[in-house]
Amino acid sequence: MTDLKFSDVKTGSNLLFLRETELRQGIELLFFAYRDFTAGPDAILDELGFGRAHHRAIHFIGRHPDIIVGDLLALLKITKQSLNRVLRDLMAAGLVEQQKGVQDRRQRNLNLTETGRDLERRLSAPQHARVAQAYRDAGADAVAGFRKVLTALLDPAERDEILNRINRP
Repeated sequence: MTDLKFSDVKTGSNLLFLRETELRQGIELLFFAYRDFTAGPDAILDELGFGRAHHRAIHFIGRHPDIIVGDLLALLKITKQSLNRVLRDLMAAGLVEQQKGVQDRRQRNLNLTETGRDLERRLSAPQHARVAQAYRDAGADAVAGFRKVLTALLDPAERDEILNRINRP
Protein backbone atom coordinates (compact mmCIF):
# COMPACT_ATOMS: atom_id res chain seq x y z
CA MET A 1 0.00 0.00 0.00
CA THR A 2 1.32 3.45 -0.84
CA ASP A 3 0.65 6.74 0.86
CA LEU A 4 -2.48 8.48 -0.32
CA LYS A 5 -1.89 11.67 -2.22
CA PHE A 6 -3.90 14.76 -1.55
CA SER A 7 -5.28 14.39 -5.07
CA ASP A 8 -6.84 11.11 -3.86
CA VAL A 9 -8.74 12.93 -1.14
CA LYS A 10 -12.17 14.35 -1.74
CA THR A 11 -12.36 18.11 -1.43
CA GLY A 12 -13.07 19.17 2.12
CA SER A 13 -12.17 15.80 3.63
CA ASN A 14 -9.03 15.26 5.65
CA LEU A 15 -7.95 11.66 5.17
CA LEU A 16 -4.34 12.30 6.14
CA PHE A 17 -4.83 9.71 8.91
CA LEU A 18 -5.21 7.03 6.21
CA ARG A 19 -1.62 7.33 5.06
CA GLU A 20 0.50 4.19 5.31
CA THR A 21 2.59 5.64 8.13
CA GLU A 22 -0.44 6.49 10.26
CA LEU A 23 -2.05 3.10 9.61
CA ARG A 24 1.15 1.26 10.58
CA GLN A 25 1.56 3.38 13.69
CA GLY A 26 -2.06 2.74 14.67
CA ILE A 27 -1.59 -1.01 14.29
CA GLU A 28 1.61 -0.93 16.33
CA LEU A 29 -0.07 1.17 19.01
CA LEU A 30 -2.82 -1.47 19.23
CA PHE A 31 -0.19 -4.18 19.77
CA PHE A 32 1.66 -2.17 22.43
CA ALA A 33 -1.55 -1.07 24.14
CA TYR A 34 -2.76 -4.67 24.29
CA ARG A 35 0.60 -5.76 25.73
CA ASP A 36 0.36 -3.16 28.49
CA PHE A 37 -3.38 -3.67 29.01
CA THR A 38 -2.82 -7.38 29.69
CA ALA A 39 0.44 -7.04 31.71
CA GLY A 40 -1.21 -6.71 35.13
CA PRO A 41 -3.61 -9.63 34.72
CA ASP A 42 -0.89 -11.72 33.03
CA ALA A 43 1.29 -11.45 36.16
CA ILE A 44 -1.59 -12.63 38.37
CA LEU A 45 -2.48 -15.45 35.96
CA ASP A 46 1.14 -16.56 35.76
CA GLU A 47 1.27 -16.97 39.56
CA LEU A 48 -1.70 -19.33 39.25
CA GLY A 49 -0.37 -21.22 36.23
CA PHE A 50 -3.07 -19.81 33.96
CA GLY A 51 -2.97 -17.89 30.68
CA ARG A 52 -5.02 -15.43 28.70
CA ALA A 53 -7.51 -18.08 27.58
CA HIS A 54 -8.34 -18.62 31.26
CA HIS A 55 -8.72 -14.87 31.72
CA ARG A 56 -11.10 -14.55 28.78
CA ALA A 57 -13.21 -17.44 30.07
CA ILE A 58 -13.31 -15.95 33.59
CA HIS A 59 -14.27 -12.56 32.17
CA PHE A 60 -17.14 -13.81 30.02
CA ILE A 61 -18.47 -16.30 32.56
CA GLY A 62 -18.48 -13.50 35.13
CA ARG A 63 -20.12 -11.04 32.75
CA HIS A 64 -22.77 -13.55 31.61
CA PRO A 65 -23.92 -15.65 34.59
CA ASP A 66 -25.41 -19.04 33.64
CA ILE A 67 -23.80 -18.85 30.20
CA ILE A 68 -24.02 -22.17 28.42
CA VAL A 69 -20.88 -23.79 27.08
CA GLY A 70 -22.03 -23.43 23.47
CA ASP A 71 -22.52 -19.68 23.86
CA LEU A 72 -19.11 -19.31 25.51
CA LEU A 73 -17.56 -21.22 22.60
CA ALA A 74 -19.20 -18.83 20.17
CA LEU A 75 -18.02 -15.76 22.10
CA LEU A 76 -14.43 -16.91 22.44
CA LYS A 77 -14.20 -18.45 18.96
CA ILE A 78 -12.01 -21.28 20.19
CA THR A 79 -12.29 -25.02 19.73
CA LYS A 80 -14.35 -27.15 22.05
CA GLN A 81 -11.16 -29.01 23.00
CA SER A 82 -9.41 -25.76 24.00
CA LEU A 83 -12.38 -24.58 26.02
CA ASN A 84 -12.72 -27.94 27.76
CA ARG A 85 -9.06 -27.75 28.84
CA VAL A 86 -9.54 -24.22 30.19
CA LEU A 87 -12.79 -25.11 31.98
CA ARG A 88 -11.24 -28.23 33.48
CA ASP A 89 -8.40 -26.07 34.91
CA LEU A 90 -10.80 -23.45 36.26
CA MET A 91 -13.12 -26.01 37.84
CA ALA A 92 -10.21 -27.90 39.41
CA ALA A 93 -9.06 -24.62 40.96
CA GLY A 94 -12.55 -23.99 42.35
CA LEU A 95 -13.10 -20.88 40.23
CA VAL A 96 -15.93 -22.07 37.95
CA GLU A 97 -18.84 -24.36 38.57
CA GLN A 98 -21.21 -25.92 36.09
CA GLN A 99 -24.77 -27.10 36.48
CA LYS A 100 -27.08 -28.90 34.11
CA GLY A 101 -29.51 -26.61 32.36
CA VAL A 102 -32.95 -26.21 33.89
CA GLN A 103 -34.85 -26.43 30.59
CA ASP A 104 -32.39 -28.64 28.72
CA ARG A 105 -30.50 -31.06 30.95
CA ARG A 106 -27.90 -31.59 28.19
CA GLN A 107 -26.76 -27.99 28.48
CA ARG A 108 -24.09 -27.00 30.97
CA ASN A 109 -24.52 -23.61 32.62
CA LEU A 110 -21.34 -21.97 33.85
CA ASN A 111 -20.86 -19.59 36.77
CA LEU A 112 -17.97 -18.22 38.75
CA THR A 113 -17.67 -19.37 42.34
CA GLU A 114 -17.05 -16.76 45.03
CA THR A 115 -13.32 -17.45 44.63
CA GLY A 116 -13.73 -17.02 40.87
CA ARG A 117 -15.52 -13.69 41.34
CA ASP A 118 -12.69 -12.53 43.61
CA LEU A 119 -10.12 -13.50 40.98
CA GLU A 120 -12.13 -11.80 38.24
CA ARG A 121 -12.11 -8.56 40.29
CA ARG A 122 -8.34 -8.86 40.83
CA LEU A 123 -7.75 -9.44 37.13
CA SER A 124 -9.98 -6.60 35.98
CA ALA A 125 -8.83 -4.02 38.56
CA PRO A 126 -5.60 -3.02 36.77
CA GLN A 127 -7.43 -2.93 33.44
CA HIS A 128 -10.24 -0.78 34.83
CA ALA A 129 -7.68 1.60 36.31
CA ARG A 130 -5.69 1.79 33.06
CA VAL A 131 -8.78 2.42 30.91
CA ALA A 132 -10.24 4.95 33.37
CA GLN A 133 -6.97 6.91 33.42
CA ALA A 134 -6.69 6.79 29.62
CA TYR A 135 -10.28 8.02 29.29
CA ARG A 136 -9.64 10.85 31.76
CA ASP A 137 -6.46 11.84 29.93
CA ALA A 138 -8.06 11.70 26.48
CA GLY A 139 -11.37 13.42 27.22
CA ALA A 140 -14.94 12.69 26.24
CA ASP A 141 -14.59 13.43 22.52
CA ALA A 142 -11.59 11.14 22.17
CA VAL A 143 -13.37 8.39 24.13
CA ALA A 144 -16.37 8.62 21.79
CA GLY A 145 -14.02 8.48 18.78
CA PHE A 146 -12.12 5.54 20.25
CA ARG A 147 -15.37 3.65 20.74
CA LYS A 148 -16.32 4.34 17.12
CA VAL A 149 -12.96 3.01 15.92
CA LEU A 150 -13.19 -0.13 18.05
CA THR A 151 -16.76 -0.71 16.90
CA ALA A 152 -15.69 -0.31 13.27
CA LEU A 153 -12.94 -2.92 13.82
CA LEU A 154 -15.54 -5.54 14.79
CA ASP A 155 -16.70 -8.08 12.23
CA PRO A 156 -19.76 -6.40 10.68
CA ALA A 157 -21.69 -9.69 10.80
CA GLU A 158 -21.33 -9.77 14.61
CA ARG A 159 -21.24 -6.06 15.41
CA ASP A 160 -24.86 -5.64 16.52
CA GLU A 161 -24.79 -8.78 18.66
CA ILE A 162 -21.56 -7.70 20.36
CA LEU A 163 -22.85 -4.18 20.98
CA ASN A 164 -26.06 -5.60 22.47
CA ARG A 165 -24.00 -7.82 24.77
CA ILE A 166 -21.64 -5.12 26.00
CA ASN A 167 -24.39 -2.54 26.45
CA ARG A 168 -26.29 -4.74 28.91
CA PRO A 169 -26.20 -3.55 32.52
